[in-house]
Amino acid sequence: MGDERNLIALRRARGCRCFGGWIDGVLVGYGWLSTQPEWIGEEQLVIRPRPGEGYVWNCVTVPEHRRKGVFRAILTGITNVARSEGLSRLWLGTIAIPAEKAVGPSGFRPAIESAWFRFAGLQVTRASGAPDASPALVRDAALVLSSRPGWHVKRMRHRRH
Repeated sequence: MGDERNLIALRRARGCRCFGGWIDGVLVGYGWLSTQPEWIGEEQLVIRPRPGEGYVWNCVTVPEHRRKGVFRAILTGITNVARSEGLSRLWLGTIAIPAEKAVGPSGFRPAIESAWFRFAGLQVTRASGAPDASPALVRDAALVLSSRPGWHVKRMRHRRH
């Protein structure tokens, strides 16, 4: 986990769980699952899953194993465990990367789309409901993010979690 190795104990202490993918005894990727509030640095906000919900985050595939289905396998594994434990909804944030193709087939649907830029210590974000998202899904996403669609300007904060 590189630079994040020293965060593992802190994350586990607050109830976060890490799921890994292994090939021939070698860790090839991982992802975290939380049911408690978590900081989303890219968005500069905290996600607060409601009871019975979780947040999948910080999914990483080791570079030499990318484009081999590792992310999809980890996402499927986390989803199956969460479902077996009674979680009714998982939230996941994505960015435009090749692995993003695994998100839809894994059962996730876009809720909110956002774009942002940073300047002089500020982040300007434009958030809107995803084109095919139901109004109820957009509303629920806005509630767990404590952020409604529209333009937002925030002073940048850096937090390691």
